[in-house]
Amino acid sequence: MQSKKYYSLEPARFKLDGGAMFGIIPKPLWHKVHPADEMNRIELALRLVLIVTDTKKILIDTGIGDYHGEKFDQRFAVVGGQSPLEKSLESIGISPSEITDLVISHLHFDHVGGIGKLVNGVMEPVLKKAQVHLHKKHYEYSLAPTERDTGSFHIEYFKPIIKWYEEHKQIHWVDGMEGVLMPELNFKCSMGHTPFLLHAYDDKFIYMADLIPTSNHVSIPWVMGYDISPGVTTVDKKNFLQFINEKNLVMIFEHDPQFYGSTVKKTEKNEYVCGEKLAYVPTPAYSILSL
Repeated sequence: MQSKKYYSLEPARFKLDGGAMFGIIPKPLWHKVHPADEMNRIELALRLVLIVTDTKKILIDTGIGDYHGEKFDQRFAVVGGQSPLEKSLESIGISPSEITDLVISHLHFDHVGGIGKLVNGVMEPVLKKAQVHLHKKHYEYSLAPTERDTGSFHIEYFKPIIKWYEEHKQIHWVDGMEGVLMPELNFKCSMGHTPFLLHAYDDKFIYMADLIPTSNHVSIPWVMGYDISPGVTTVDKKNFLQFINEKNLVMIFEHDPQFYGSTVKKTEKNEYVCGEKLAYVPTPAYSILSL
């Protein structure tokens, strides 16, 4: 049996509007658990997962990148510096060229921004040796989203990189709502936040991405205002939480600034809540996941 080690990489942090992050939930409720700054923004992690086995180094998502410009970085209070993904990997002694597989949950700018870097005005891939695992139907949607969510897809940055991977025959187009990504990982899709949002999982963890972005979003009605189909999200969450509880998985929260993950438990009222919250250990770039 192969050994397997899990890392939480955090190449950057940023802030989003608290009201948008908690949708219809009144501020007096969400502000108690996730306080906002003077501009109503809340701090959010950009948490990636790296799985290291005897033969592979598998990365899930890439963070926000470093090329958006000063105005963008100020608006979203981006803290990460130059080459954030490369530095995060190098902090644990791994070169970007060692990454064998890249799993992309979805193509919003804060999840796929780190996939490339600007070199003389041209986007180039950061992980040139990686096989990319991306849902085909989500990619198709990302190229023609609705006017409501078009700002979340920075097509001019990610499309050239996806094309590069296609040309180099380093892309695995994922299809269906669930299945096998590779021998080490399976996947399930949710549909409420964005079509075919891909959640990678194994027998230890599941990557929640933006279905349940923080530990404060486990409650079914606590749905982001960013979701294109909030009602669908509530159904997705209930189905996923039942699955997670049955499989005894740890949820990995991509955006929670305090907790990297949590188990799930069911109350006497048949409501799903966080079980054991797993505290985030602040380091400059990473922590080892106790899974």
